[in-house]
Amino acid sequence: MSAGHGRSASDDRIEIRRARHDDYDAVVDFTNDLWSDRGGDYIPRIYHEWLEDDDEPKKTFVAELDGEVAGIVQGVMVSTDEAWFQGMRVAPDARRRGVSGRLNEACFEWARERGATVGRIMVFSWNTAGLGAARASGFDPSMEFRFAHPAPDPEARRPAPVSNDPAAAWRYWTHSDARTRLDGLGLAPEETWAVRELTRDDFDRFADESSVFAVESVDGLAGAAYRTRTVERSAADDGDTDGDATETWAEYGVAAWADVDAARSLFGAIARDAATLGADRTRVLIPETVGYVSDATYAGADVSDEPDFVLGIDLVADA
Repeated sequence: MSAGHGRSASDDRIEIRRARHDDYDAVVDFTNDLWSDRGGDYIPRIYHEWLEDDDEPKKTFVAELDGEVAGIVQGVMVSTDEAWFQGMRVAPDARRRGVSGRLNEACFEWARERGATVGRIMVFSWNTAGLGAARASGFDPSMEFRFAHPAPDPEARRPAPVSNDPAAAWRYWTHSDARTRLDGLGLAPEETWAVRELTRDDFDRFADESSVFAVESVDGLAGAAYRTRTVERSAADDGDTDGDATETWAEYGVAAWADVDAARSLFGAIARDAATLGADRTRVLIPETVGYVSDATYAGADVSDEPDFVLGIDLVADA
């Protein structure tokens, strides 16, 4: 989310409608230079692909202020009762004029009509203006996470055996400290960069469609993870000046473990799995605590420089 919240007397000059492909230039005008010191905003790169078809469980809204496109946001249903809101942007000259509030209201109403009882967003930890805007819009803190990046390696070390048993992985997850820290959330297979509550059926699905991991130490179950997807990313997203270069990323929706040896085993299995996929890089969602982050680095994985924050809103109470 970017800054720009609150309602004002100018609300009657704001119109909310579905985003169109011909809104591209207007959206680029107020997003193209956003966060240029951090690689820039992703919306100009994916805008046309981002817009939904009629049969998809998502909707992208734009706000017009005095007839000019001044804001954008997207809502996505990631389960039968969980909505994910993303890409909130408001043009600089339209901030503090009620635009983001009206966009949020449109998202909340759309999600409720589809049975959502909770809505969530992710805000980068460095985006303090976005955090303030989220709280002002009714979102409350939910959890924080970071990405670990074990390098793909077909011969990565695994001190303890790691199985692909979804029942074992689910059993460890349900009793893990990581589940508590992450509020039961992991990366959603339905939408990139979104999280939702994990279920027992999910682990069966991951075992069939991607992969699950369960660390089985001499003392019992000691870790769990699952692969969400593989994605092709532009190397420009990571600072490469060659905009045509791409990298294959293997993404793992959560990792939970009991101790450093279990972390080594889990990351070793993930590194081997990524290597079999021909992935160039990985990202693994882990809880943002000194214990988990230091375990991950001690186990040999690179870790992202900063955490990400997830906030949620009760759409029933907010109705």
